[in-house]
Amino acid sequence: MRKLLVAVAAAALALSACSSGGGAGSDGNVTITFWDNNGGPAREPIYKELISRFEAANPTIKVEYVGIPSASVQQKYDTAIAGGETPDVGGVTTSYLAHLVGQEALAPLDDRINGGPLKDKLLPSLVETVRQTAPDGKLYIVPSSANMDIIWYRTDWFQDAGIEPPKTWDEFVTAAEKLTDTAANKYGYTIRGGAGSVFQLITEAYSYSGVDDFFKDGQSTLGDGANAELVDKVAKLYKKATPEADVNNSFTQMIAQFTGGSVAMMHHNLGSYSDVTKALGDKVAAIPLPVGPGGKRTVVPNPTDGFAVFNNSENQDAAWKFAEFLTSAESNSYWNEKVGQIPANTDVRSAEWIDKAAHVKMALGVLEDPATVLVPAPVYLPQYSSITKTDSEPQYQKVLLGELSAQQFLDDMAKKLTEAQKEWEDRK
Repeated sequence: MRKLLVAVAAAALALSACSSGGGAGSDGNVTITFWDNNGGPAREPIYKELISRFEAANPTIKVEYVGIPSASVQQKYDTAIAGGETPDVGGVTTSYLAHLVGQEALAPLDDRINGGPLKDKLLPSLVETVRQTAPDGKLYIVPSSANMDIIWYRTDWFQDAGIEPPKTWDEFVTAAEKLTDTAANKYGYTIRGGAGSVFQLITEAYSYSGVDDFFKDGQSTLGDGANAELVDKVAKLYKKATPEADVNNSFTQMIAQFTGGSVAMMHHNLGSYSDVTKALGDKVAAIPLPVGPGGKRTVVPNPTDGFAVFNNSENQDAAWKFAEFLTSAESNSYWNEKVGQIPANTDVRSAEWIDKAAHVKMALGVLEDPATVLVPAPVYLPQYSSITKTDSEPQYQKVLLGELSAQQFLDDMAKKLTEAQKEWEDRK
């Protein structure tokens, strides 16, 4: 029994250290806990290498790594906040940043960023996205990397057909139709009609319409007629220039069709780089989402990744030092080269690997262009996910099947988003 009690006590101490950091030792050394918000075999070795470098440069600070699957990380944070056992520093994206800020879980980082080497070294578009997500406009995460929606296309198919990659949505539709040969099981495009479809559709709609704000005078602009025009254009491609199975496509099925060699174009983001290049090699390349008749480049940003320092940490200075290290030029370059995403630190812009990673260079060019207009989706709304996924994905399938008009589909979603925005404003 004595051995059992000792074991239980040891386990409890270990769990406490894992949750909230080991604190400062009598010798002045401190242990901080870091939660990776997308833990897994691909990312853990990258962080372990960076942690090793950090500890070598900061021998008085030890970092304990905890990998949390992305699907459960928000729930894990909520549980940790409720129990007062948060990590010292953690990976956080703008998709749930406002939720954590609303619980007063995070320390604002504006003064730390402006008072150190990261001042004026972070991509302004990412900083602005973080500010727009927080209810009070402060920086509760230091941005580290970003993703962007793009079109992956088969360079060999376009070359064989004598077609240039599309710059406008009208050119896109024409190319999709021209590259389709149903008898040969070849299609110009693949639509994501199942899980995760609506966010992609929203990015397409605003890239076409050029509408520059998600809300105007408190009303959602999603139902704008030009947005509906784009949804209608895409829906009319279904079964004409796309596989019939697309109506149920999640990411897995969509990527399988594209990498399997039966599709010329696919809308996803930079994150599918390894999948498409492993399957297709140099026969695949990326372009930005096309623009609409107005020619204006409007981008609905993907959630921005970054690092937060938690208010409950007893070692906030050490936690910040680690977050600052992860977003330094050398670390930020190492991380983003490995994962194929857009680095937040502007000093990485001149890194040799950027010139070799054409998809990242292209995305950086879009975000750095002063003419590009960012239209952040209201991911801070508590109902946003349920409105755009649970409520709207089945409705989008009805649009593809011709059972619901594009305008009605967007109007219904816009009404719910407007109501959710009003509730959020009232609470704020």
